[in-house]
This record gives sequence, C-alpha cells and structure tokens, in this order.
Amino acid sequence: MSHATRNFSRTVSRLAVAVAFAGAATTPAVLAQNGVTVLEEVTVTAQRRSQNIQDVPIAVTAISAEALEARGLADISELSQSVPSLTLEPSRATNTTLTAFIRGVGQQDPLAGFEQGVALYIDDVYLARPQGALLDIYDVERIEVLRGPQGTLYGRNAVGGAVKYVTRRLSDEFDMRIKGSFGTYAQRDLVATVSAPLSDDFRVGATLASFQRDGFGDNRFTGGEQYDKDIVGYRLSAEWDVSDDLLVRFAYDDTTDESSAVAGYRPFAANTIDAPALSDVRDTRAGASEAETGTTTVIGGRNEVESDGMSLSLDWTVSESLTL
Repeated sequence: MSHATRNFSRTVSRLAVAVAFAGAATTPAVLAQNGVTVLEEVTVTAQRRSQNIQDVPIAVTAISAEALEARGLADISELSQSVPSLTLEPSRATNTTLTAFIRGVGQQDPLAGFEQGVALYIDDVYLARPQGALLDIYDVERIEVLRGPQGTLYGRNAVGGAVKYVTRRLSDEFDMRIKGSFGTYAQRDLVATVSAPLSDDFRVGATLASFQRDGFGDNRFTGGEQYDKDIVGYRLSAEWDVSDDLLVRFAYDDTTDESSAVAGYRPFAANTIDAPALSDVRDTRAGASEAETGTTTVIGGRNEVESDGMSLSLDWTVSESLTL
C-alpha cells in the first residue's frame, strides 16, 4: 500500500460467536516411557472440535507456542519455512497485506474487494480481508495449518485451506511475562503480557507488543527507508466461567503499522534519465518526494495500516459428546 499522500486502511468490528473452543495443543514429540517409545498426543480443532491430530482425516500441521519461540518465528509468513506446501508472504509494495497459498491455491494479488483462497482465523473469527492480516506471533497458544479444500467447515474462502491462529488462555493465577529481542539494523522487539484473576471465575489480561527495526535499504529519491518495521499492537481479554460447563470469552485487539512503504527495484539502467542500476537490490529510486503545498508539507510514500476487532465466544459443554 503506497501512496503519495497519507493512506489509512482500517478493518473494524470482527464480532462473531466461535464454535468449539480450542483446547491445548502441543507439537509432535517422541517420548520414552518405561523404555517404550510413544508419540506425544497433539490436540487440534481442525474440525471445530478438540481432537487428537491422529484422528483427524485431513492434512494438518500444528505448531505450539514453545515450538514457534524455539524456531524464532516473528510473524506468520515465516511458517512457510516449517510447513510443507504453504506460502505466506507480504504482498507487493506492502508490509502487512497477506498473500497466501496452500498447495498452489490462493490469490496472487489480494485486493480489498476480493476473497482470498486461504482463510485466516483468529480464535475461530474469520479475517475477511488480507489487509492487515500478516500477523506477528505473540500471545499465541498454537497455530494450525489446514490443507484444503476446507469448504465444508470453513466456507467458500477456504478452497486452498485455512490458517488458524489460536491465542493463549488466561491463567488462573497472576502471571506476567516480558520478552525483549535485539538485533542488527537496530532491531528492538518487546512483548509484555499480564493476566490476573479478579475472582474464582473471572480473569482479565492484556498484552502489549512493539516491533521496531531500521530499513534494510534506502529510498534514494525520498531519503526514507526501505523494508523497515514500525508496528505497535495490543490485546485486551477477559474470561468468565459462568459454570463448569459454560465459558464466556471476550477479546479486543488493535494493531498499527507505520512501516515505510516498500517500492520496487530497477535491475537495469533507465533509458530516459541518467540513472544507473543501484548496487543494492533493497534500495530504490521510486516514490514521491516531500513537497511543500502552501503551508502543508506532503510526505511521499506514507504508509499506515490500522486494524482492530473484537470477538465474543461462548463455549457450552452440553454433554460429554456435544459442545456448542
């Protein structure tokens, strides 16, 4: 998303009732018990109910929060390194618009008016547009990748499959975690999470995440940066155990991305102007420069994406064999 003037894209009001509350998950691991090698159970909700992954008759990859952290995955696009036949990457000239393919099925140019071929869910709430859908990984319990077609349970937008982002349940005890990361290009990431029980059956929690990094390249025309990162997001949640069989869960999230707009690279010298090809593929000469318009300064290449949403889920265990 790149415009000469400020562009503001907003996705609002994701309100839904989620079916089949997502249970705990672990990654496949081989354990030794009493000298016998066994496979650790992996619980998924690929069919909208908690099941052992070995009982699910579809191709599913489930990665737990511990495995995601151990592999150092920063956002869901890096799942492509661990999940076969999956492609997740930022769309051209953007930082947060998602291009998704599973088994070669997806949409190459995900415009706002089109439905993508791979469905993305946060706690069973469907993200209807790819803008702002390239999610950073934090406050997560697990991520499930369901290879398609999945139209029976996930609708027409899942012909290629579905990616389910399952957030972490709140703790019954006071819990606070702070994680910081530093790296090259002045990378500085911070994720702070806190949750507290207000009573025996009511809990609240909050997570604040900031991801900052200087650009890998430069815009030689505007003087700005290329491929930098400036993302701030937060999540508020509450859980109420109405009874032993009924759980009410509310969540609100907001993310603002003010990373620089990404422009293209010219591999050959220009014919009309004296502009040889740049030595660094991450540099560019594209974009609109800063200009004075009366008393207003217009900054070229401004990119800003804000997405926010809320969800209310009710999990009612009617019987041992039926959950709504």
